Amino acid sequence: MKKRKLNYRFHDPNPAAVTADYILKIFIEANAGKVEAAIQRAADTTPAADEGPDRCQGHSA
Repeated sequence: MKKRKLNYRFHDPNPAAVTADYILKIFIEANAGKVEAAIQRAADTTPAADEGPDRCQGHSA
């Protein structure tokens, strides 16, 4: 039997910017756990603030 290809069409009366904002909010909510875990891992690997003055290696003023 031949496999059918699905084709979906949605009618959205909202402007593109409103739709994009709504989709962005959904993605942020769906990935909130991953973001929090990544922030926690980054915080666990950064050196503590009391490790000395050589902690930052920026440019001198």
